[in-house]
Amino acid sequence: MPKLSVIVPVYKAEAVLETCVASVLAQTFSDWELLLIDDGSPDGSGKLCDDYAAQDSRVRVFHKPNGGVSSARNLGMAEAVGDYILFIDADDWIAPETCQTLLDALEGAGADSAGCAHWNITPDGQKWAEPGALPAGTYDREAIRAGVVDRLLGSRLGKPGEVLNGFIWRFLFSRDIIARHELRFSGAYLEDELFLLEYFCLAERLAMVDTPLYFYLQNPASVTRNYLPDYMDTFRTFYQAKEALAAKYGLEKDDPQWRQSTCWAGLLIAIGNEFAPGNPASRREKARRVRAFTLEQEMAEAIRTLRPQGLGRNKQLVADLVRRRWFGLLSLLYTIKNRA
Repeated sequence: MPKLSVIVPVYKAEAVLETCVASVLAQTFSDWELLLIDDGSPDGSGKLCDDYAAQDSRVRVFHKPNGGVSSARNLGMAEAVGDYILFIDADDWIAPETCQTLLDALEGAGADSAGCAHWNITPDGQKWAEPGALPAGTYDREAIRAGVVDRLLGSRLGKPGEVLNGFIWRFLFSRDIIARHELRFSGAYLEDELFLLEYFCLAERLAMVDTPLYFYLQNPASVTRNYLPDYMDTFRTFYQAKEALAAKYGLEKDDPQWRQSTCWAGLLIAIGNEFAPGNPASRREKARRVRAFTLEQEMAEAIRTLRPQGLGRNKQLVADLVRRRWFGLLSLLYTIKNRA
């Protein structure tokens, strides 16, 4: 049995998969299996996966009808046999020492999970490091609750770099925890945040290293950067699932305002999405939809009871305009921004 299972969902990844797979093959730690989950990809990705499996017995391929990244990761977790699981997105890659470094930190601390910092990479070659979820060190259950769970629950507002993102690929997960508690991904957006929230409600000990080991490609064509016509439906489903987790693990007492913070964060994303260049609606219709979002019960309560402060300049301006209900001006400013 391999020590580590690496899971890579694959969809329309023909142009980028080689770099991802090569980074796993180049690991200084060799006791791993690589699970390539071909999620019904219509390009040549599936054949590439089969070619890699033919070249290295540690590579296993699973072909499935297209069902989205959550279903692909779930299949990978169901088929994985390693003690630990590492996720990689098909357009990203890892440093050669990633597996060894994370396993050494985990085993040295007697932990069940490990995490690292990462590199952000733009298509034009810009590169900058982003710190891990916590500074280097070892964290017990109480510290994980305060440093990871509580931040994922309620601290959803702040400047870029201050809010804890739900990046699952920065962590080494215990397969035993995942299997015993039947953890699964659900949905096509924000699914990683929910998975992290529940997983770290269950983890006992986390080892963190401050070395950037993961290379995250800032893909302008990714799902988080395009217009999503059903974003608000996705957010409502996410919010209900988050409520269920908060009740299940007794998180309410840690941050009584988590609902308002979550709703404000979701609303700001919804507004940015509504005014995305790919939305064919008129400016008037976009403003009408945004106004309607703010009248939904949970959103209206968040606007009434919580005033966001300390956001990045653009988000702060949007939040201030929403509180004043100046939707026409908000629409005009987004139109000008999109023309620039």
